[in-house]
Amino acid sequence: MDVAVELANPQQSMSIMHLISQATPLVKAVMALLMLASVVSWALIFQKWNLIRRARAEADNFEDAFWSGGDLNKLYAEWGGRNADDATGMSSIFIAGYREYSRLYNKDGISRGEITDGVQRAMRVALAQEIEDLESGLSFLATVGSTSPYVGLFGTVWGIMNSFRSLGAMKQATIASVAPGISEALIATAMGLFAAIPAVIAYNRYANNVERLIMRYEMFMEEFVSIVTRQSFSKKAPAGV
Repeated sequence: MDVAVELANPQQSMSIMHLISQATPLVKAVMALLMLASVVSWALIFQKWNLIRRARAEADNFEDAFWSGGDLNKLYAEWGGRNADDATGMSSIFIAGYREYSRLYNKDGISRGEITDGVQRAMRVALAQEIEDLESGLSFLATVGSTSPYVGLFGTVWGIMNSFRSLGAMKQATIASVAPGISEALIATAMGLFAAIPAVIAYNRYANNVERLIMRYEMFMEEFVSIVTRQSFSKKAPAGV
């Protein structure tokens, strides 16, 4: 009877929403999981895009200010000040290094090597925090990109298996009777690809962008440590670059 109704309304029976509604509970659960993964992935994609865009802009602005030849005390006051804990990116690394330098420079009995090592450690800690923030969420995108096709394929295999089991109970099997079951099963594969493809593209792009930002941070650290080393040997506080 159900087959006869579907044959009488072929457009309705082959519509996407109708096929999804007629899927087995397990296939529906797979589709729901893939849809949830896709929604979370897209939200994360836009979030990471905004984060990386702001990190690039902040790094550009800070580098312009840092290499302008101004007083580092003024630069620290401008980028640190009362909101030092809210600083991000390259400015956060600079603030951590400069703060440690100022603390160690005014101590008695501190050698030049100890000052340099202290500044490096402080900046490494700040760099590790920045790396953690930049890379957060990338593992989720990688997981969605690598596993979603297989999850969708599992739903497809299960749906096709149920369709062929139903065919065994029919006296006369036709393409029209098996097409809806196979179609609803293939939707799971399509949803798996829909979730995986954007996640893979975003992961590859953002991982490359994050790697470039980290390289910029590390190069800045090396330059700042060189400045600190020169100032330590000259017995002067780092007033300028």
